[in-house]
Amino acid sequence: MNLLFVCSGNTCRSPLAEALARKIAERRGVEDVDVASAGTNAIDGVPATDEALLVGMERGLDLTTHRSRQLTPAIVSEADLIFVMTPGHLEQVKQMGGRGKVHVIDEYASGASDKGISDPYGGDLDAYRETADALEEQLERVFDRLQS
Repeated sequence: MNLLFVCSGNTCRSPLAEALARKIAERRGVEDVDVASAGTNAIDGVPATDEALLVGMERGLDLTTHRSRQLTPAIVSEADLIFVMTPGHLEQVKQMGGRGKVHVIDEYASGASDKGISDPYGGDLDAYRETADALEEQLERVFDRLQS
């Protein structure tokens, strides 16, 4: 299964989600999953933010090789499931062929909310930690659902 995580710039939320999903899949012994990320407004080739790198390191995640990439219809077509960070990303992904396989991450994970994951860009390390905590919680639920 190909999972795709989408945010705006592909320098903080979606790279953290991608790395966390890999770690969770490995810990759970899920082998048939490929994970990627992209951004609706990304500039190709930009590294993860310094704050995302640091918060990743705190959690045993290596984001040093991450480079942002602009979401395209080809990337959308390769994914089996697409998780966007906010409802605002939904329509853009649907217009690129994602209808039926794109979900706001927290709505898919718990069915309760669709407010999404707040963007820490421009915030301090604590904002990034809060985002990583929220992502990890939702991703655990995503994998619970995928494995049930």
